[in-house]
Amino acid sequence: MNKDKIMLAHGAGGKLSIELVREVFLPRFDNRILDALEDSAVFEADGGRLDFTTDAFVVKPLFFPGGDIGTLSVCGTVNDLCMMGAKPLYLSASFIIEEGLPIETLDRVVNSMKLAARDAGISIVAGDTKVVEKGAADNLFITTAGVGKIQDDVNLSSSSVAAGDAVIINGFIGDHEMAVLLARGEFDLQGEVKSDCAPLSGLVAAILSVSRKIKCMRDPTRGGLATVLNEIAGASRVGIIIEEDKIPVREEVRTACDLLGFDPLYLANEGKVVVFVDGDDAEKVLEVMKTHPLGKNSVIIGEVVQEPESRVLLKTSIKGHRVVGLLSGEQFPRIC
Repeated sequence: MNKDKIMLAHGAGGKLSIELVREVFLPRFDNRILDALEDSAVFEADGGRLDFTTDAFVVKPLFFPGGDIGTLSVCGTVNDLCMMGAKPLYLSASFIIEEGLPIETLDRVVNSMKLAARDAGISIVAGDTKVVEKGAADNLFITTAGVGKIQDDVNLSSSSVAAGDAVIINGFIGDHEMAVLLARGEFDLQGEVKSDCAPLSGLVAAILSVSRKIKCMRDPTRGGLATVLNEIAGASRVGIIIEEDKIPVREEVRTACDLLGFDPLYLANEGKVVVFVDGDDAEKVLEVMKTHPLGKNSVIIGEVVQEPESRVLLKTSIKGHRVVGLLSGEQFPRIC
């Protein structure tokens, strides 16, 4: 694979994405906060802790079942803040607009952002607009930044997971990427899958209200569940075993994956949280998650073990085991 030029696979959240970060960005931007490689940056400010994140959204098409680029931009930013246990407070949004985009389209997107921000309890307080000539962009790109406040007794880290912890997810995986893919009309597949795009602030607040034994939370966006699990296994130097029969996948998504040759474990999600919690509190956390609308399908899908270190294993339906590695290359571009 040619590594002299940027390819679409560099943006897929898999091996090439990680190599790009480690070989190009980290050596130049090296600092203690960035080196943690969390979903967002945690830092001290006036005696408290703030959480800061930034993101960019380039989804194609702009509108898809269950959401659009506006909803996605707010939810994606909010959820990155939530993964560090922060209460989202403020958000900024910048728009790169291609000349010729209908005002009606922009208005729909901005209205979606308004509604998503209301649902998330966050205010959009700053922004910027740039217009580029026809052909210099694909309709509309949105970049965001968000800030939140972390309670003093909340300390989440991808390096704090330990043997005996349980792994919980709040429902079906793969809905977002499959919804975007099918909305493109490139494949003759029947059935409609809706994106799971949603702000997780309420669900995360409920989780943190019942347990202080939460070790880590991650939203499995680009690269899917498999990528998140590998990142955590590597950061904490532990093994993670998940059970195939317990991982929730909609039949429509599974069927489409079978036809197209894809693995649901690597599909992007935009309304899912993977929770690593001390095994003693797992059932308590699962119970409160199930009482929330975004967590009614929550399930314990696996456990953390000491060995094999930094590896993820899938216990298959026939009771065998296979290694779940990082995504190599990319499945589909422009899904978030």
